[in-house]
Amino acid sequence: MDPFRRGLVPMYLAGAAAISTVVSIAAFEILMGAALVALIATRAEWNVPRIWLPFSIFVLGTIVSLLASGHARQGFPQVKKFYVYLMVVIVTASFRTVAQIRWVAFGWTLAASLSAAWALNQFYNKYQDAKDEHKDFYLAYVGDRITGFMSHWMTFSGQMMIALLIIGALVFFAKETRWTIAWLICAGAVIKFALLAAETRSVWLATAIGGAYLIWFWKRWALLAIPVLVAIVVLVNPFEIGDRVVSAVSPHGTLDSNAHRAICRAIGWEMIKAHPLLGVGPEQVGPQHLAYLPPGTRLPLPPGYYGHLHNMYIHYAAERGVPAMLALVWMLVWALADFIGALRHSATGSKERWLLHAAIAVMIGVLIGGYEELNLGDSEVLGMFLAVVGCGYVAVYEVNKCRV
Repeated sequence: MDPFRRGLVPMYLAGAAAISTVVSIAAFEILMGAALVALIATRAEWNVPRIWLPFSIFVLGTIVSLLASGHARQGFPQVKKFYVYLMVVIVTASFRTVAQIRWVAFGWTLAASLSAAWALNQFYNKYQDAKDEHKDFYLAYVGDRITGFMSHWMTFSGQMMIALLIIGALVFFAKETRWTIAWLICAGAVIKFALLAAETRSVWLATAIGGAYLIWFWKRWALLAIPVLVAIVVLVNPFEIGDRVVSAVSPHGTLDSNAHRAICRAIGWEMIKAHPLLGVGPEQVGPQHLAYLPPGTRLPLPPGYYGHLHNMYIHYAAERGVPAMLALVWMLVWALADFIGALRHSATGSKERWLLHAAIAVMIGVLIGGYEELNLGDSEVLGMFLAVVGCGYVAVYEVNKCRV
């Protein structure tokens, strides 16, 4: 087999792995492993982004925290999750051009729109069930929302956000045919409606800010549509989605997660104060959360999941220590800075710009969403996000080649 065709094998496997994050975590991990084996077998050239330095510090901080916690066996799954982070170098080693990644973006569009269509079917069934049983839909739905192909609505919503921002970048900045743009817009509409129906407020906000970034560089006047659309949703209140928007400042008691997330942040702060350098240890937030209740906390606690702290920054600082958390943030911000720098140096109208805009928008969305959820704690979202980061670095490399 000639070198060109050998290079296609890891590229196809890496692309399939990236796309499968929206469908099945098992398929993603298998295909990712196959791509890694193919890269080694074909003696591919490895392009390792310079974010390896803060990532190495994050890994070291995690391992030290694990060993110091006294619960190494319970925390070992977090060490195994570092396997997923290989997705960045697998993508940068497998793809050489933005034109190749364009097909991965189309694959994400198709997979995400199918997941969204299935989710809308779930929404219809849940609405009908509540209506048939004469239940208040809001009360019946908030605790059991749509998930698409995933197992939880937060995972589903995170993936829909990433897919929608990628589609936006393609529509606004890529030079696609009229029919391709029409398909992207239709797929994006299905994903947008499913994301609205998922009623995940933090992802709504993250998507809006990431989308505002894209619109700012497309047609700034169109930003006026965002507050108008929000006002229409609140006033019309379709399927009580407007009530969910208002619940951000006026929750329905403990049904909405406002109080739960507030106590999680308070617990995390107590953990950070007690263990600032190494945290309580990987996978120890849940088992130990009752030992770190703030003074004066009333029991029982607001209903919700206490296995993690629903805030990426507080959680990693409480679990693995402030240095490890800062290393992770350093890695994310460094990648964002690399994408912004490449965008500034890219030629106007160049083929790399849509991908750089997509990577920046996704990074913004993840950084914003991380305040209200441990979004990178889900392997499905993490794998898709890291694939986007890898794709962004392929665009960075292309821009740098043009500058030489």
